[in-house]
Amino acid sequence: MTSKINKQKKIALIAHDNKKDDLVNWVNKNNNILVKHFLCGTGTTSRIISERTSLPVKAYRSGPLGGDQQIGAAIVDGKVDFMIFFWDTLTAQPHDPDVKALLRIAVLFDIPVAMNQSTADFILNSTLMEEEYESLLINNTKIKN
Repeated sequence: MTSKINKQKKIALIAHDNKKDDLVNWVNKNNNILVKHFLCGTGTTSRIISERTSLPVKAYRSGPLGGDQQIGAAIVDGKVDFMIFFWDTLTAQPHDPDVKALLRIAVLFDIPVAMNQSTADFILNSTLMEEEYESLLINNTKIKN
C-alpha cells in the first residue's frame, strides 16, 4: 500500500534544548524553501522558530509533556510527511522512551527523518521536495497482536 505525499510537504521540526539554536539557524538558512510548506513542531521549538523567523509553525505540546507523542499521532494520521529532529546525543533526555516511540512510528510509516543538519540539507534539497511522492504504508493485516 502507498500514501501520497503532496508537493506542499507537512514538516515536523523538533530539537532538544541544546540543539534549538542550531535548528533555528538551519530554518533561517532555508527559509526560502520552508516557506512553501506547512510546518509544525513541539511546543518550545515551535515558539522559538516562530519568534526568530518569519515562518508560522503549528505548535504541539513540549516534547516531555506529550509533544513527541502528538507528533507521532500526526504521523499516523497523515499530518506529517517528514521530520527534522536535531537530537542532542550527548545529554540524557528524561523523555527518551517518548523519543524512541516517535522514531519507531516514523520508520513504521515510512517517513523521511533527518537527525542532523547534513541529512536535513540532503532531504530539503532533494528533487523530491518539488514533486509528489508515493510513500509505502504498513500492511496492518500482517501485524499480529
